[in-house]
Amino acid sequence: MDDKNIQLFENKRIRTVWDEEKQEWYFSVLDVIGVLTNQADYKKVRNYWKWLKNKLISEGSELVSNTNQLKIVAADGKKYNTDVMDAEQLLRLIQSIPSPRVEPFKVWLARVGKERIDETLDPEIAIDRALVTYLRKGYSREWINQRLQAIQVRKELTDEWENRGIKQGAEYAILTDEISKSWSGMTTRQYKSFKGLKKENLRDNMTTLELVLNMLGEATTTAISKKEKPDTFEKNRAAAKRGGSAAGVARKAVEAQTGEPVITSKKAVDFARLLTDVIEDNKDTE
Repeated sequence: MDDKNIQLFENKRIRTVWDEEKQEWYFSVLDVIGVLTNQADYKKVRNYWKWLKNKLISEGSELVSNTNQLKIVAADGKKYNTDVMDAEQLLRLIQSIPSPRVEPFKVWLARVGKERIDETLDPEIAIDRALVTYLRKGYSREWINQRLQAIQVRKELTDEWENRGIKQGAEYAILTDEISKSWSGMTTRQYKSFKGLKKENLRDNMTTLELVLNMLGEATTTAISKKEKPDTFEKNRAAAKRGGSAAGVARKAVEAQTGEPVITSKKAVDFARLLTDVIEDNKDTE
């Protein structure tokens, strides 16, 4: 079995599958149930899942009908169709499992739900929480300030796209890719692959220079759109290409001055940790 497709929970193996098209992890339902019920007998786990499915259906839940099946490698080395769920579905599933191991998850879900309600009433809470989260992950304050600015720039762009009649989802993704390709030479998915990312946020893994250039592409696209007011998707697409190209020119100028590529496979937090190590080393020598 490919260890890259194995997640561990309390040293118990949970088989996973990465869907490249949907950019989503899927988890073996039987493995998760086995871990949460502390049951190692496969037949008993399967019978429990059968009982739980009937219970969910009787309660009117659509979780069972939305459950997917994918081929996953079993202990004998062969692939079998296995019930799988994404993270959102799993969080719903565990609410229906009475087990001491599940209780911490239920408490966590309740706390997260309250936090989201609080953030709806006071958006500043979400900003403060994001700041604390980035600091705990090891990002520098300078990078965090830039990242928060990037969020604002992105919001202004999507507001402009909404005003121009662009639909969220596929159309946003296409226009975002046009900006990204025009300044970096890669679509968002290619960029994430280059950095070795899957579900992680690409912007959270950009260096300061990468963030700045991406912001420049998006801010320029917003400015072009506000001035020209494109009224079709293709006109908006052309504006996105031009906005990204402006950032592409800046990127080449930076690289000409520094002699180094702006785009790197390293993640932003790698640089933050490197800086911390250097500071600590200097303290040790003082």
